[in-house]
Amino acid sequence: MTHRRTVCTAVLLAALTTVLVFTVLKDGFRADPAGLSWWYAAAWLLFALAAWSLRAVPARHRAALIVAGSIAVASTGLLAPPRTSTDAYRYAWDGRVQASGISPYDHAPADPEVAPLRDTWLFPTGPAQCAGPERARVDGGCTRLNRPTVHTIYPPVAEAYYLLVDEISPRGTRLHPLQIGGALFAVGTTLVLVRILRRRGPDGTPGRVTGAALWAWCPAVPLEAVNNAHIDVLAVLLTVAGLGALTGGRGPGIGRLRAAAGGVLIGAGIAVKMLPAMVLPAVLRRRPVTVLLSTAGLVALSYLPYALLSHSSVFGYLGGYTEEEGYDDPSGQGRFALLRMVLPDAWALPVALAALLGVTVYVLRRATPERPWSAALLLFGWAFLLLTPGYSWYALLVVALVALDGRWEWLTVAVAGACVYVAAKALGDFPMAKTAYAVAACAVLAGWALRRRRRPERETDRREVVSQGRVTV
Repeated sequence: MTHRRTVCTAVLLAALTTVLVFTVLKDGFRADPAGLSWWYAAAWLLFALAAWSLRAVPARHRAALIVAGSIAVASTGLLAPPRTSTDAYRYAWDGRVQASGISPYDHAPADPEVAPLRDTWLFPTGPAQCAGPERARVDGGCTRLNRPTVHTIYPPVAEAYYLLVDEISPRGTRLHPLQIGGALFAVGTTLVLVRILRRRGPDGTPGRVTGAALWAWCPAVPLEAVNNAHIDVLAVLLTVAGLGALTGGRGPGIGRLRAAAGGVLIGAGIAVKMLPAMVLPAVLRRRPVTVLLSTAGLVALSYLPYALLSHSSVFGYLGGYTEEEGYDDPSGQGRFALLRMVLPDAWALPVALAALLGVTVYVLRRATPERPWSAALLLFGWAFLLLTPGYSWYALLVVALVALDGRWEWLTVAVAGACVYVAAKALGDFPMAKTAYAVAACAVLAGWALRRRRRPERETDRREVVSQGRVTV
């Protein structure tokens, strides 16, 4: 029977991998978004079935199955060039600019000062090539880069990674090294998750690695972290490693060295993508001064060389990006979609900020030192429900936090992001942001209610076990 359960999960995992292969190979983001959306839906359904079936697999087989599945799933993203995003082309350009001795923060790709660095891959000149989708016009032709007239937005550790990839990659490999890097980071995150989750609890009970599959097999990982090569996956790896450092060791506390190491790792994650900064309120219950100083120190040190070498702001297009995406103007771009269902547009931003402040205060006061990811997931999740972002790869860190915490209902936030980014293109004026994030909010509230209802039953069962002198394992 146990062998049959393992085989069943392996078959579901193979089916998931097969569907992901077809999803990656289908170039339908512009031409056939409806067809691509069905492939996305099939992948998420098979992922849910495979993750659910893993619960019946013998514990001794789970870690190996999770890691093997992670490798197979991540590898599917390597089968084609980026399908739904052009961000990786900007990564390649920033690496090339740095390799020539120029700060990536000083010039936009369209500036004449960096024109000698252009080639026909990133900057096509032929009419046929420039007629393709996702092409922006520049002097002399077009470019594959999005927003070619603005400076880069990426923090310094991300920029250092782009330079490293440019330096070590054979010429002519184009984006494949960035995709391989994404696959390595994705599988590396799986390994870190397994290591964290298999730790014994304070009462000596063995850890359960099952949750790691919620990251390892999630369709968002091969599609966004690997195929689109989004740098967010490096931020996820560093942040998860930082959380692991801050919760490891023996006893109820942690030493200064471990606290500093955790802070440095989280700081490195922030210096890749700003989003991991939202983890900080959840990790300040143990040695907060050490954690904050090490985090801030790493971020400052990473910016220092670029600040010294650059003639322009090292924050690049960050302010313009938030404005472009509608975070300062709730009337457009689909931001604050849930709040705008019940509030005037002008109220959405202040109400969202007030709500996030309230959740942050709650997290600061109630976060569990042994499980900071639970509080971090709460803060991240509500930030997504309040802000309703339109890019699916932003939710990669949410997926990793779900893997650590186990509250699978928050994965609906990642599904909502995919619906807004991909499926909405097939449905015209349909209010996808409102619908998808409303469904996610309902799922989260339902999960909360169900867990709250079960908690008294579990407490009663535990008291009965103790009173009868039995020990559970």
